[in-house]
Amino acid sequence: MLFDTHAHLNAVQFEEDLNEVIDRALQEKVETIVVVGFDRETIPKAIELSERYDFIYAAVGWHPVDAIDMTDHDLDWLRELSSHPKVVALGEMGLDYHWDKSPKDVQKEVFRKQIALAKEVQLPIIIHNREATADIVQILKEENAKEVGGVMHCFSGSLEVAKQCMDMNFYISFGGPVTFKNAKKPKEVAAEIPLDRLLIETDCPYLTPHPFRGKRNEPSYVKYIAEKIAELKGLTFEEIAKITTRNGKKLFGIS
Repeated sequence: MLFDTHAHLNAVQFEEDLNEVIDRALQEKVETIVVVGFDRETIPKAIELSERYDFIYAAVGWHPVDAIDMTDHDLDWLRELSSHPKVVALGEMGLDYHWDKSPKDVQKEVFRKQIALAKEVQLPIIIHNREATADIVQILKEENAKEVGGVMHCFSGSLEVAKQCMDMNFYISFGGPVTFKNAKKPKEVAAEIPLDRLLIETDCPYLTPHPFRGKRNEPSYVKYIAEKIAELKGLTFEEIAKITTRNGKKLFGIS
């Protein structure tokens, strides 16, 4: 059984054929999915999907690109939603220095507020990091995010950074890029991550793994990530599926 720990089935790319996408996931033995909501449009859809399907859970948070749009009312809304029985994490949250929409100081403030909320409601956090590694690690340390831990979603950093994050009670999650032919660093890091800190995800509809790169991603493709990591670690596909599912359920408190 497989666990896609980060999916965006609430994205517009799935409006036409969501039922078929979910059927394909079940056929490929994807038994658990966390659907991540990150703004006013996607959060209600994540909750709705978690209520409709037993094996789908929701994460709710505010994406750093849209940090400038978040109000105190939105933070109160996240606090309210955190008590929903199918909400298993806060996020995705973090820093994104690739896009210019939200100033860095605003992103940092919103990030810190969400970490504080996670500690208040005792939920793990899902970290989005784009071109902001040093600041993310510093803020996680300063805000004592270790208290709740979480996951470094779609990790693309160095082994040294991964170790710093694992020391703060974070799991390291790999997506489609670990299957790319020229992706040397993700493969090297994935090979070294301890099995008890390893997760897999699709981040669908984005970052589609080989051999479907360039097409829309979906949860059924998480098997290709599991296969690649099994190859890198010299283990069977079944072993990686079992280990990453167990880790995901432990992190998100799913029995």
